[in-house]
Amino acid sequence: MNIILLSGGSGKRLWPLSNEVRSKQFLRLFKDKNNNYESMVQRVYKQITTVDKEADVTIATSKSQLSAIRNQLNDKVSVCIEPCRRDTFPAIALAAVYLKDERGIDEEECVVICPVDPYVDNTYYEAINQLEKLVLADTANITLMGIEPTVPSKKYGYIIPDSKELVSNVKEFKEKPDRETAKKYIEKGALWNAGVFAFKLKYILNKAHEMIDFTDYQDLFNKYSTLNKISFDYAVVEKEQSIQVMRYAGEWKDVGSWNMMAEVMADKTKGNVTLDETCENTQVINELDIPILCMGCKDMVVAASGDGILVSDKERSGQMKSYVEEISTDVHFAEKSWGTYTVIDVQPQSMTIKIKLKKGNHMKYHAHEHREEVWTIVSGYGKVVVDGREQEVKTGDVITLPVGCKHILIAETDMSVIEVQIGEEISPKDKIVYSL
Repeated sequence: MNIILLSGGSGKRLWPLSNEVRSKQFLRLFKDKNNNYESMVQRVYKQITTVDKEADVTIATSKSQLSAIRNQLNDKVSVCIEPCRRDTFPAIALAAVYLKDERGIDEEECVVICPVDPYVDNTYYEAINQLEKLVLADTANITLMGIEPTVPSKKYGYIIPDSKELVSNVKEFKEKPDRETAKKYIEKGALWNAGVFAFKLKYILNKAHEMIDFTDYQDLFNKYSTLNKISFDYAVVEKEQSIQVMRYAGEWKDVGSWNMMAEVMADKTKGNVTLDETCENTQVINELDIPILCMGCKDMVVAASGDGILVSDKERSGQMKSYVEEISTDVHFAEKSWGTYTVIDVQPQSMTIKIKLKKGNHMKYHAHEHREEVWTIVSGYGKVVVDGREQEVKTGDVITLPVGCKHILIAETDMSVIEVQIGEEISPKDKIVYSL
């Protein structure tokens, strides 16, 4: 089974924990069977491979999310990087061409498109296996999964099937309605459109060539920024005559707000948090090194990170996006393929960062043209290479890295490092990568 997971998100809905480089699917708020925290993307990958050990998973995403994916999934998945955001049709077209040209996937194989962030149980991916069987049986050009509605929601688009059978042809699609209209749709057997599409690879390749002038993957990648922004639903699905839908009635939740996340996260609190006995139905996540005490809080969510602090009524938390868009802050926390970094202080001509490197990992060998750096090893040991010269480093060591010098830190154990960047111009773009 070939699965393309669409991983987008602007990092606004679960602010301040989510940001431009750490969307909601990377927040470690769930727990695995060993009681270790895991993210949505880790949970989803584990569910897919539990149902189908041979599943081939590709994540379609932006370059800003690549480091987080590699940090959390290593090299278990392939990644198709979008040069910029152009909505779901260009993203799916690029990923499909990537599968053919870069991965060598046969055009007759089935491809299933799924969001990366639904909260589901394993029956959801068992149903996706059934989608594959329907596609390979050539019963329709596109097969959708429709979610059995639990309430007349106005948050989702609706699929109107021809019948209430498990699998039926699609009669029409309806935009997000008001609650009364949604009730009428549900009475007719309507389903939520969950953004799950299945088809043979050749189908979407043909659609891509019909709508875009390109030769191969590299050509499409180079032209990507010129493509029209259009959703896959508008561009393809709603125009397709040979289309069917399969009902799914298992667990499915869209955790697109703190209110919904609070329902499914593993613990009521995470981090240094104290709730007094009068708190009710309140969740608190604290990523700061200082304690949070909540007293008398009812139906609330509190989230604190280096990017900000949210204190909100749960229902009201779904309305925060417009306010967050007015808050201008740089990203203070990000996951990298080698570990994490956290900005702890910013001054006019310096920035202080806490770096955590995972055992056996290393940064890229690089240099900076406009800043010097000072590393203080807080814990662990490893090796540093400066302009080709290698030396061992351990807790308490201080390394000064002048402007222009090539350097890399290699962790032989888990390491914590305080990095002070000094210069008139401090920018993440000031980085030249070299081969070691």
